[in-house]
Amino acid sequence: MYVLHSLWDTEAFYIWAESSALPLVNQGYSVSSEGIPAHPFSLPGKELKTQISRAFHLNGAKTRALILRIPSGKNGPLPSPWLLREDYISQKPAGLIECAVDVLALAPDLAAKFLLDLPIHPLKGVVYADSMRFWSRLALYSLELVAKEQFVPAVRERYSLWKAVMDETDLERLDRFSKAMPPSCQALRLFPTDKSSPKDLARSFVDEMADSLVRGSLEQLTLLPPKRGRRPRVIPLPQQFLLSLTSKDPTLEASTEEVAAFAKKMNSWISELEPKAVSVPFRTCFRLQAPAEEETWRLSFFLQAKDDRSLMVPAGEVWRTKSDALTLLKKSIKNPQEQLLADLGRAARLFPQLEKSLETARPAELEMETTEAYSFLRQSAPLLEQNGFGVMLPAWWQRPGTRLGVKLQLRDAPRKEGNAGSAFFGLNSVVEYDWQLSLGDYVISREEFAQLSHLKIPLIQIRGEWMELRPQDIEAAIDFFHKNRNHEMTLAEALQLGLNPAGHPLPEAKTTLPVHGIEAEGKIKEMLSALSDPSGHMEQLPSPRDFQGTLRPYQLRGVSWLMYLNRLGLGACLADDMGLGKTIELIAFLLHERETMKGPGPTLLICPMSVAGNWEREIERFAPGLKVLMHHGLGRLSGQDFEKAAEKADVVITTYSLAQRDEEELNAVSWGHIVLDEAQSIKNQSARQTQSIKRLKATQKIALTGTPVENRLSELWSIMDFLNPGYLGSFESFRRDFVLPIERYNNRAHSEALRSLIQPFVLRRLKTDTTVIKDLPEKTEMKVGYNLTPEQASLYAAVVEDMLSRIESSEGMKRRGQILAALTKLKQICNHPALFLQDGSPLEGRSGKLSRLEEMLDEAISVGDRALIFTQFAGMGAMLRHQLQEKLGVEVLFLHGKTSRKQREEMIQRFQQGSSPIFILSLKAGGFGLNLTAANHVFHFDRWWNPAVENQATDRAFRIGQKKNVFVHKFVCAGTLEERIDQMIEQKKALAESVIGTGEAWLTELSDDSLRELLVLRQEAVSNGSDSSDRSDRK
Repeated sequence: MYVLHSLWDTEAFYIWAESSALPLVNQGYSVSSEGIPAHPFSLPGKELKTQISRAFHLNGAKTRALILRIPSGKNGPLPSPWLLREDYISQKPAGLIECAVDVLALAPDLAAKFLLDLPIHPLKGVVYADSMRFWSRLALYSLELVAKEQFVPAVRERYSLWKAVMDETDLERLDRFSKAMPPSCQALRLFPTDKSSPKDLARSFVDEMADSLVRGSLEQLTLLPPKRGRRPRVIPLPQQFLLSLTSKDPTLEASTEEVAAFAKKMNSWISELEPKAVSVPFRTCFRLQAPAEEETWRLSFFLQAKDDRSLMVPAGEVWRTKSDALTLLKKSIKNPQEQLLADLGRAARLFPQLEKSLETARPAELEMETTEAYSFLRQSAPLLEQNGFGVMLPAWWQRPGTRLGVKLQLRDAPRKEGNAGSAFFGLNSVVEYDWQLSLGDYVISREEFAQLSHLKIPLIQIRGEWMELRPQDIEAAIDFFHKNRNHEMTLAEALQLGLNPAGHPLPEAKTTLPVHGIEAEGKIKEMLSALSDPSGHMEQLPSPRDFQGTLRPYQLRGVSWLMYLNRLGLGACLADDMGLGKTIELIAFLLHERETMKGPGPTLLICPMSVAGNWEREIERFAPGLKVLMHHGLGRLSGQDFEKAAEKADVVITTYSLAQRDEEELNAVSWGHIVLDEAQSIKNQSARQTQSIKRLKATQKIALTGTPVENRLSELWSIMDFLNPGYLGSFESFRRDFVLPIERYNNRAHSEALRSLIQPFVLRRLKTDTTVIKDLPEKTEMKVGYNLTPEQASLYAAVVEDMLSRIESSEGMKRRGQILAALTKLKQICNHPALFLQDGSPLEGRSGKLSRLEEMLDEAISVGDRALIFTQFAGMGAMLRHQLQEKLGVEVLFLHGKTSRKQREEMIQRFQQGSSPIFILSLKAGGFGLNLTAANHVFHFDRWWNPAVENQATDRAFRIGQKKNVFVHKFVCAGTLEERIDQMIEQKKALAESVIGTGEAWLTELSDDSLRELLVLRQEAVSNGSDSSDRSDRK
């Protein structure tokens, strides 16, 4: 794991990284003549450039060493809070220590690109420290200022630059940034003494970012008009200045005196443009009034109280004041006439038409023509507001819907002869529509539109109300006329328009004009109503006849929702929280479809290798009537044999890697459904595996995921593109219209628009929903199935055979000891081969149980849940802690028998307070005496054969003080010792204590044949290879 930190020293941006792989002990070497020790956890320069520079494409970054002041404890520098180390014992900082740290130095232009392109969700194995997130947000703020054109040219020493211009509101935000600056941003030892305050650092950073962004956008431009003839040997300083503003080299070639004089003039001019903070209780305010009938537009002048905007003094009253002060509601204005006149003079620099009013002795208002009023509304009013003036505009100007737009009426397309069934099936179904242009609520005919467009006036009055008629809207309307002559659109386009709030952007829509209203009739009206509010309009289906179990009410609603979208041929994403039963909802849906529809076709279920066997067992348990074909491993069917077998099956189960490898064979089958379990596996839309899966054809596609897809928009797009191709447009348009506005700028309007677009196709219920929680028991126990990897299976079989051969010639205590030793080995193998071998080998991809645990924890912590993991092996706990921290990027606590009392209390506090979402406990050390009610998931990683011991461990979370429903997950591998013992416990639960006893001793009393029957490995336990072996060639 790498933790990325960053610094800014007013001239360059620095990145350094901590690594969890480096040794804990200070290495003690020095890199300077002062003998400063190196930071023990910081990544060395060479590795920093290799790992970080390449990962983030930092071409041009240079490595160097800096001296930083780092929090230290008794034994030296402390790791940052984000660096998760298994060997570290938490300490309180005792002070600061100077350390040498290798950094990547970035020039401001490269820093701007890096920070603005920084992924919202860090790369795997990377964590952002608070300093990195701080500078990233400040870079976005700088971009916001540039986008609003709040920048001016300036001169600093012998260089030209662009700097940000900020009004009072902007300065307040910058002040909040400064106060929120993490202390680590000031860790550099040799800061310029006069520029090291948070406010100075933040301001210099914003100016440098603004300079880099503006220069980058002007690279291909010149601010000087083209001239003929030779270029003069000496370029005048004003021309140098203009040339340098678009060049990478901002240097000005002139004497110090000449540059100083030029800078003084520039600063004098710029100071008139920049907002000034004036410490007076009143400000000058401008109110624009629209004309009635034949009158002109009027811009009235006022003095307005800053702390009570409703308190306004008209200019006429100011001029009638005969004293040096004006008192209004106990508020006093000194020299009101001088302030008003000075403010009007300053405002005239921003709005030159005000100079006409200044020609009178007592200016009180300004009369304007319509074109002048429009220019004021569009250009001058925002400028005046940015410079601290009050501006009051007509209410209709800020009200949405006063622009030119369209109103649509949707209706069903006439059915073709002989076409029975649903009026719509699939997003490419045809919908007919009529449209009308509208200005606000008023519909206008094409003739009226032609008359209005010929006026060439941007503000028009219709039926007593003023409306804006932009030239670009006129062009868009003309374009709309040409493109919409056939009055047909696809169902996808109709849904986009019908479900999207008026005025919000649409992905690749038919028009850029805002949609002012939609009316629908017929089936399309029913569909829009049902999809907008599934719970209110959707028929509730009964539980399928052949379903072997009981569906809770919210699960039946999920089945009904799947059936409704199925009848329309629309893709569905079932995204319920983990533990709510997505698996049985899908199984019930498939049963219901076969009971009510003829020949629905087989279902292709694509899932991770770790859950393939579990799906087979769950279908057998809840729907034994469904025929299942498992398609994976070296012995899987191919060619026509596979095609025939698949056509006879109800469900074909395969893995993600095989879906890519066997794409051609899978496409030869006419699938009724393609279902993706753990659908986030296709989040990378450019991956070959994702592209192969998207090319597979089916009548309907379904995605199952427990992760909150709305939090990861690129993942959402990829899943939606699988379910309903083209509905959200291309990824480029989706990134432009939604990803950047929502993830970068938290744009609420775009977020609401996207939510309304995907709502019909994504059903997500949380454990905390009131409609769900009433259906749930306080504690839900579930078995988590998984398969052994080939390595695990090989080791398991070898241990069983070795034990059976040994006990044939043994008896008494020796025989008992051999059996118990073998049982321990089998448990270790089911956990992970590395636990059995004790060889310190890598963990990744070698244990089916660990892979499944990782998937479930990733899903749980993504929604803010917290989990306890119990294991009876301390060695397994240590392995889990390391693996989960590196894989999931969160702190994982581990409490075992050697944990001190102080550490134990600190761990409990960190977990209960939410600092750490995962707590691993050895069953003996953490199975009793603890109160861990912050957890709502309990994982029993390995089984203890006495159910009372497991229940006692579960009660660490399920006890008085628990306010959430608790989900208990018990791992069971089919075909192994785990499944046999689990079956015995379930069958004899009432007599568990007397029959099974308190441990495993009862197993030693079984005969050799009984032990062989109990322990021998069955075929279903083995995955026939992980996804990697699925990729092996078949001969």
